[in-house]
Parts: sequence; structure tokens; C-alpha cells
Amino acid sequence: MRVCRQVVASVRDFLSAIFAPSPLALQFACKTLLSGALALWCAFRFGLDQPQWALMTAFIVAQPLAGMVVQKGLARLLGTVIGTVLSVVFMGLFAQAPWLFLLVMALWLGLCTMASTLLRSAWAYAFVLSGYTVAIICLPIFGKPLTVFDEAVARCTEICLGILCSMVVSAVLWPQRVEQQLVGQARAAWLGGVQVAAAALQRQGAGPRGLLETLGRIVAVDAQREHAWFEGVRGRQRARGLRALTRELLSLLRLARGVARQWRQLDDTDAHALAPWMAELQARLLDPERGPDAELMARLREQSQAEEHPTVRRYCLGRMALLMRQLGRAHEALLAVERGEAPVDAPPPLSWHRDVQTAAVYGLRSCLTLLALSAFWLATAWPAASGAMLLASVVCSLFASRENADLIGMAFLRGILYALPVAFFVGQVLLPQWNGFPLLCLALGVPLFFGLLAMSRPTLAGAATSFCLHFIVLCAPRNDMVYDVAFFLNSALAMLLGVGCAVLALRLLVLRNPLWHGRRLLRATLDDLARLCTRSLGGAENWFGGRMADRLLQLARFYPQLPDGGRSRWDDGVDSLDLGDELLHLRACLAAAPNAPREAEQRFFAGLQQVLRDGPQASRGEALDPFIQALTRALHDRPPAIELQLAEAALLQLRNSWRRWCAEQTGGAHGFA
Repeated sequence: MRVCRQVVASVRDFLSAIFAPSPLALQFACKTLLSGALALWCAFRFGLDQPQWALMTAFIVAQPLAGMVVQKGLARLLGTVIGTVLSVVFMGLFAQAPWLFLLVMALWLGLCTMASTLLRSAWAYAFVLSGYTVAIICLPIFGKPLTVFDEAVARCTEICLGILCSMVVSAVLWPQRVEQQLVGQARAAWLGGVQVAAAALQRQGAGPRGLLETLGRIVAVDAQREHAWFEGVRGRQRARGLRALTRELLSLLRLARGVARQWRQLDDTDAHALAPWMAELQARLLDPERGPDAELMARLREQSQAEEHPTVRRYCLGRMALLMRQLGRAHEALLAVERGEAPVDAPPPLSWHRDVQTAAVYGLRSCLTLLALSAFWLATAWPAASGAMLLASVVCSLFASRENADLIGMAFLRGILYALPVAFFVGQVLLPQWNGFPLLCLALGVPLFFGLLAMSRPTLAGAATSFCLHFIVLCAPRNDMVYDVAFFLNSALAMLLGVGCAVLALRLLVLRNPLWHGRRLLRATLDDLARLCTRSLGGAENWFGGRMADRLLQLARFYPQLPDGGRSRWDDGVDSLDLGDELLHLRACLAAAPNAPREAEQRFFAGLQQVLRDGPQASRGEALDPFIQALTRALHDRPPAIELQLAEAALLQLRNSWRRWCAEQTGGAHGFA
């Protein structure tokens, strides 16, 4: 029944995409078809050897927004140039030793796959292209090494032509700019952050769902920032402003969660006394469109220094004042993004969790797949096996870092199955009877137009993209068209074999142990917490916040796979986030204090760094106490200041967070699971 429902939903989406497309989908399809037709005409006009590569490139770099097309095109151009150079080098050095040549090419593909997984940026596409461009150039001429230079120049020229045509058409025809959409996405992320901050105060702690949704929004809008950089001065200004907004939103979440933790330390009497202030603060957060309230912030700051309040109340009031000030900063950062103004002190972009071991497994997967098909090629001497190797390289490289890589590979395989009958009819029945470039465009354009309409639907994008690309490959438009059914069938069989082997590798060679994955995330987080003690404070918010957001989102994906005993360890991720938040808050308070005890501060962070590297254990709940007591005494010896008072409160919260984290380690060291 489940399979039937999925099939019905897929058919419904396809019919809706074909017969009721949105205006944006029609624009995307028309722009891509025009850029492909222009690239194909230019390739014919210049007498290039395989014009279908120019047409395919126009479809590969097709994106709905101008900045995306430019960046993907530049990344593809860079990767193509690097792959072209290395294909000449590899062929020149190893052409006389087939096994050594194939081994070197497989190692290069694995290295590029690993690098693209680690980079976690739109520029990772350049590494993907560097890997399989060597296969594109070298495999078809494996027995003819003297033609490698001509082949490399031809492929590079055709691909560059397709990129250039896509950029021109995207910039001229119905241009849609990323930087204009960033405004709406930035406001949505800001509203979501303020709502989660308000929820943290209402429940004295934000739930994991709301926190993860907000972190996901922040990460998603930051991913668009790179594309806006290629859309002129205003795009670059908004990209820089978005980095500042990301920092302010992360700080807002950190301070709101800190206020909630501070509130939990109050007894009933203190909580009742501060209830009116908390209600007023919550009301301001629940109505973010009103903007910041400088008068409320001033009153909170004044009350935090009033002697009639006990110390614990002053700590809480001081954090409330900081939260209100941070709300104002986040609002100003949002207005700067909307105006297209870049702040002077724009921080570095969000950092990412880089998993070297997982990237190495993905690279090994690509390498082994290519080696297995190489052995099949050398053993059988089947000429079409080179096409299978090429497609296996492409699939393993493109989808290596995807969480559902095997499902995407299956969609890719379905696209080939859809393309086979259509390409046979067009390429072997229709085109032999039609002459001229207009009729060629008509024969190719109608199926490709419907494929582009399906590409606009996320649920159909994988299969539709595969359909378009393999339809072009099977039809192979060129100046000297060759109509050969045997060649067509061999190419089709090679496609199915190559993609099938890639899907099998994506299915079998995976990391499916969430407990092991959680332990490694814990180790990486402890290293980051230790480095946070000495890292420059200017970019620490985006550095630590981005990495923790990435890890928490990964943990959310693994959570359903965990056993019941392991699910109770989910709080480890939130505990480490709380500890890092308090550490950032402490460093910010000490940095703002003009009379902070710098020597005692350095000794404290040196001891804290060692404790964090050793990690939390049930028996180490008191490990921070000597260092905290020493720094607290040093703070008391200094003249009174609001910054030192807030630093003392942060020390207490740091101790409580560490003790709670250690107390939860009763079940052994299984990490974040």
C-alpha cells in the first residue's frame, strides 16, 4: 500500500508539473531551453567535435536564480580546467600501463570526492568536476594517448561554451536575483529566532524542535549568501550584512537560553519578585515588529545594579538587559540586510563540522566503484564499458555527501529508464528523416521542455534531471550524425550498468552506526569547546554556532535510528551547546570589563581547556571548581562593575552546566547519541 501511495503521489506531481506549471517553472524551462539551443548552435557554428557537451553543460548549470548560475558555472569552469590539465598529465605519464593509469584515475576521483564532501560549500562542485572530468576526457581515448591534448581542448571548449551561454541568458532573460530573495529569507530567520527566544523564556528552556527549526533556517539562509556575492555590489553588501545578522541571531538565542538557565536558579520568592520584569520582556519578544525598547533595557540595567536586590536577582536582571540589547542589535542587522548595507565589522561566515573519516569513506567508495568497473572493462574488453565507468564516476562524485545518496541514485536510474524509449524514438526514428537545425531543436526541445518542467518540482527533480541529460547523450546531436541501433543499445546498457553499480556502492558502503557517529561528534565538540577558550572572540560566535548547528541537525536525522537506551543521550548535544554558550558569554563579559584580572583569566582558561579536552564523566563533576573559585576570588578583588558581575554569574552557570553534563554520563561514553 505504501508503494502504491508513493506511485500515485509521483504520478500526481508529474501531471501537475506538466499540465499546471507555475509561471516560475515556465520561465526556468524557457530560459534553460534557450541557453541550450544557443550553446548547441554556437558549437555547430564553430565546428566542435561533440556539441552535445555544450548542450548538456547548459542544462547542468541551469538554476532558477542568476547568482546560482554564475557560481555553479564558475565552479564547473574551474573544475573542468583542473581536470583537463590533469587528464593530459595522467595520460602522458601512465598511458603505457593500463592498470596503473586506472588506479591513479580512481585515486584522483576518490580524493576529489573526499575534498568535495569536506568543503561543504557551493565551491565543492569544482572538486566534483575535477574528479570526473579526467574520466570524461581519458576513457573514450584510452587506446589513443596521442589525441589526449586535442580531446582535452575540445571538451574544455564545449563545456566553457555551455557555461557562458547559460550565464548570458540567465542575466538577460527574466533575471531573478538571489539577493532580492535574501531579504525575505533573512526576515523569516529573524522572526523565527525571536520566537524561539520568547519560547525559551516562557518555558524556561526552548524545546529541541523549535531550536532545530531556527538553526536550520539560519543555516539555509547562510547557504544562499555565497550566490548573492556574484550579483553586483548590492548582492555583496547583503551577503556581508547577512553574516552579521547570523552572528546577532546566534547571540540572541544564546542569551535567551542563558536567561532561562539563570531563571531556574531562582527560588519561589525571587521568581515572584522578578515576574513582572520577565512578563514585560516576554511581551516585547512576542511582538518583534515593534523593535527594541531602549527604555526597558535601561531600566533592567539599572535594576541589575540596585543594592536592594539579592545577588541572584541582579544576575538575572543583568542577563535580561543584555537580551534586550541583543534584540536591538539583531533588529539593526536585519534592517541593514534589507537596505543592502554592509556593516563595518562583518564577522566571518558560519563554520561547518568537517568529518574527515566520513569523507574518507565516501572517497573510498568512489575509488572502489571505478576500480571494480575497470576490472570488468579490462577483463571483457567491452568498448561501451568506458561509458559505464564514466557514469559511475559521476554518480558517486555528485551524490557522495547526500544523506539519502542511494535514493537519489535510484531516481537517477529511473531517469535513464524514462529517457531510453524517448531517445530511441527521437534519435533513431525521427531525426534520420529530419534535416536542419530548426527541426533538430524541435525534436530535442519538446521532450526536454517537459523534463525541465518536472525539474522544477523537488520530488521529481532527480529523475527529471537524469532524463534530460541522458536523453541528450543518447541522441548525441553533432555535425556528422550517426544512426546506429547497435551503438544505441550498447550505450543504454552501459548507462544502466554504470549507474546500477554506483547505486549498489551507495547502498552498501555507508556509515549506519549512529552511536559511533555520536561519539565522534562528541569528540569534535569537545575539541571545539577547548579551542573556544583561546579563539579570537570576534568570529567565535559564527565559528562555534555554525558547527554546533550542523551537528545538532545531524543528530536530529540520526535520532529515529537510535535504540531506546541511546535516545536518552540526546541531551548531550544540548548540554554541550549550553556550555559553549556560557563560555562565550563569560569571555564577552571579561573582554568588556576594563579592570578584569587578566592573569587569573589566563590561568582559568588554561585549566578549563584541559578539563574540556578530557570530556565529561560521572566522576568529574567537580573538576572545574578549583579554577572557578580562583577566578571568582580574583573578580571580587577588583572594583565593582556590571561586566564583572555578569562574568561571575556566567562562572556559576558554567559550573552548573558542567555538573549537569557530567551527571548524565552514567551510562558510559556513548556520546551524543
